[in-house]
Amino acid sequence: TISGECAPDQLAAGRFGPKPVLAQRRLNICASPCHVPYCDLSWDNVMTEPSTLAKDIKWNEQGLIPAIAQDWQTGEVLMLAWMSRDALQLTISEGRAIYWSRSRQALWRKGEESGHVQRLKELRIDCDADTVLMKVEQIGGIACHTGRRGCFYRQLKDGVWHVTDDIIKQPDDIYGKKS
Repeated sequence: TISGECAPDQLAAGRFGPKPVLAQRRLNICASPCHVPYCDLSWDNVMTEPSTLAKDIKWNEQGLIPAIAQDWQTGEVLMLAWMSRDALQLTISEGRAIYWSRSRQALWRKGEESGHVQRLKELRIDCDADTVLMKVEQIGGIACHTGRRGCFYRQLKDGVWHVTDDIIKQPDDIYGKKS
């Protein structure tokens, strides 16, 4: 993992806790006002102290934040989903993408049914703290429930949506036929 140190004034103020070992691996997360890329924060401190990352995140009215999954090596955007506070906490502690399913109103561990797990490599928030970016290793090469590499497989050309990416594996072969 990439490691870094928080600005000395942040450490002196006790803003950031000890370097964490989460799920027997280190995960680097950082947000302003530290401005040092990839500070190691303790998740307990992130979630419980009022001036920490979780408090800095701008959750929407439903308590959610959009989360973009991006291939950690190529930079390809794979999908966008939503995270609740619990989903974000579990994503960090388990080292894999866990989302909030708005349709099922439940936590959704990416790959739970399909095997197409997203292993977390890096976590960021944007400048407005209202979007999460996860750089992930996409297990099995498929992120979309349609059986494609990613969910953004339609491109607008001349006012018409065109499918640009092939199906790698049929959904029925991934999830089984629905009766």
